[in-house]
Amino acid sequence: MASPVPLLAVRGSGGTSLLCGPPSCEQHATFHSDSRVSRCVTFSRDGTLFSWCNGHNVSVVRCSDGSVVSSFDLPKTSLLDFSPLGSILVTWQPYSKSQDSPQGEANLQLWNIQSGQLIKALYQKKVDSWCPSWSEDESICVRSVNNELHFYENNDFNSIANKLHMQKVSNFEVSPGGQPSKVAVYVPGCKGAPSFVRLYQYPVLGGPTAALANKSFFKADRVSMQWNRKATAVLVTASTEVDKTGASYYGEQTLHYLGVNGETALVQLQKSGPIYDVAWSPGAAEFCVVYGFMPAKATVFNLKCDPVFDFGTGPRNAAYYSPQGHILVLAGFGNLRGQMEVWDVKKYKQVSKPQAPDATHFSWCPDGEHVVTATCSPRLRVSNGFKIWHYTGSVLHQWNVEAGSELWEVRWQSFPDGSFPERPVKYQAVPSQLGTTQAPPTQAYRPPALRHLPATPSSKLHEEEPPQNMRALVGGDKVLSKSALKNQKKREAKKAAKQETKSEPPSDPAPISNSQSEVSSGDPETDKKIKNLKKKLKAIEELKEQQATGKVLQKNQLEKLQKEEQLLKEMEELQITQ
Repeated sequence: MASPVPLLAVRGSGGTSLLCGPPSCEQHATFHSDSRVSRCVTFSRDGTLFSWCNGHNVSVVRCSDGSVVSSFDLPKTSLLDFSPLGSILVTWQPYSKSQDSPQGEANLQLWNIQSGQLIKALYQKKVDSWCPSWSEDESICVRSVNNELHFYENNDFNSIANKLHMQKVSNFEVSPGGQPSKVAVYVPGCKGAPSFVRLYQYPVLGGPTAALANKSFFKADRVSMQWNRKATAVLVTASTEVDKTGASYYGEQTLHYLGVNGETALVQLQKSGPIYDVAWSPGAAEFCVVYGFMPAKATVFNLKCDPVFDFGTGPRNAAYYSPQGHILVLAGFGNLRGQMEVWDVKKYKQVSKPQAPDATHFSWCPDGEHVVTATCSPRLRVSNGFKIWHYTGSVLHQWNVEAGSELWEVRWQSFPDGSFPERPVKYQAVPSQLGTTQAPPTQAYRPPALRHLPATPSSKLHEEEPPQNMRALVGGDKVLSKSALKNQKKREAKKAAKQETKSEPPSDPAPISNSQSEVSSGDPETDKKIKNLKKKLKAIEELKEQQATGKVLQKNQLEKLQKEEQLLKEMEELQITQ
């Protein structure tokens, strides 16, 4: 059976339309575009329903044939969302007061989609966390109300089934997946007390031992929390508004790991600077972090928070895994030039390097084969439009707005997990009439005062670091960190040196290679010099091997390499041939 073709919703000053995705990239045959200005659009989680508000009413239609399911007279609606199973439509409009209602009107409504009846009207003054959060089976629903989390069961909003009261709860995230449901809760610090995040498993919410995990930390004005797909761990990015050291106008960020088994850790990043993006792999066993002053590093970590693969440095500030998890895109948008690095994450091999200048939006198509990039207003009010790409770098469809018009949003139709199988990764660009776009090679930054001089190791202050595989299999599938690998090499070298010292010297005093046993000259002082020279030459050989694999050596290491000829000459003078 052929896979479905995902739709792309397009919202702008010209109205709302649905576009059939690649390869056809044509207007939806049965959906009649709405030329009125739309404030918001959304798809249901399974992709069967589409809803939008055009300033007159809110409509819900079937994606398959465009038939109307329900319509609501809600002209002021600014935000829309569906419950996970598509049974409830949530609408929000800005909170306001009037002479007729000095207390204000309930501005958050929950609607039964099939009957069109109002289930519950609630007050939600702040736009932050405006939408209630459901478990995927809709067995529980959670709202934050006055420092409490209110839990409702089976979509019964007339009674609160459970509460979690904590001082100044400011953020929470419900876990994905099936039962039992879990919730991550953030409480900011105050009066010298640290901020903390705790994990709970519903319905066990009270008591000193109720939390599955607890992580406290300072330097946090706000946090973002991300569950992995299997709901076994949460990544918490803690941020401050201002970097008190003055090193960055981004403030300060730290990344913390919490597992439902109680394990917690601070993720150790190898370069100082901001954390731009954190993304879980759909496989839930790895995550990618983009961080550090430009050019930024990107590193994949495992669940032990050990680095697995380092992509080196580059002009990037975002990471996007494909829905199947087999491809990773590292991109530099915003104040960067729109360079995208497409990686096969099973082989850790780069597939393509397309470029989308001025892009303000990127998202993967559910099929895991295509992506969309868009330049949208109000972020950029010129050159609005979008492109649909194949991940190999080919542009399959391009649409630009007419003069005087604006593009506000593009959004892919949602699909349940497993709707599109993982396909083998291609490295050859697919055919396209619009061709491919590849980013030009980047050059390392050099200060103006050094640009007329030849490049030297000391002048390469901002040389980009190459990718580096940091995975080592020892005794099975054990993954070692970079420091652990370094210590292991030291132990192996020390062990080899001991074995070399204990070995019996041959009776023939003829010259021998480095791999054979040492020859005694009969003079202890000469033997000592020979041993020291061999040790230095061996270290030089290791540095040359590292350099051959692409590792960037430090200044003192490069100076050691330059001394090789001198050391060899000293060995010749001692009548030892290497």
